[in-house]
Amino acid sequence: MAAGAALESERDAIVAALTPVVDGLVATFGPLCEVVLHDYRRPDRSVVAVAGAVTGRAVGGAMSEIGLRMVAHGPDAEDDLNYVTRTGTGKLVKASTLLLRDSTGEVFGALCVNLDVTAVNEAHALLGALAGVGRAPDEAPVTTFGNDIDSVVDAILDAHQLRQNRGWAELDRAGRLELFRGLDGRGVFAVRRAVEQVAARLGISRASAYSYLAQARATTGPIPDSAGGDA
Repeated sequence: MAAGAALESERDAIVAALTPVVDGLVATFGPLCEVVLHDYRRPDRSVVAVAGAVTGRAVGGAMSEIGLRMVAHGPDAEDDLNYVTRTGTGKLVKASTLLLRDSTGEVFGALCVNLDVTAVNEAHALLGALAGVGRAPDEAPVTTFGNDIDSVVDAILDAHQLRQNRGWAELDRAGRLELFRGLDGRGVFAVRRAVEQVAARLGISRASAYSYLAQARATTGPIPDSAGGDA
């Protein structure tokens, strides 16, 4: 068996071995827990198993923006444990992303555990207020949990443009390159057809988008984005 085929078989075996663990973890931790098993080899349908209902993920759903960022980091990606994020519907989620690696150390998937701590946070705030020691909690970042990859890419692009507070036409060359570097650092261009999708959203040609991406990578290379969230 060729080395490439052997690695694929190894990865398939790891995914198959972890699939029943998903249901077992949720049965242990209860209805406020959700566990999602991702296979990053297919970003547009990376969810291969899911139990629980915290973020609305479904089998066949796409990677989240955090999964894209993990892939962008390549072998330097690390497990992200006990971070707090918020869903688009307002749920406060405590989450951990545990990366799956093959025998060469390459990241090819993740096991994600999400706990809905909304009620716990509200109770903590109430008790703090009653005791006179309450303070406003830090605002958790919002993560896009889309089951289709296009919605995830759109949300990442919207977030970048919102932070810059300027439309594409208002950006100078440095700003445009920074936008493409940021998108690249979050793994957007690892998704099939993402360049075309970004070009359409910005109202530029596909050739122009590829040119900006090449220039951004040639200038400084892909840069990481520090936003947190679930994979």
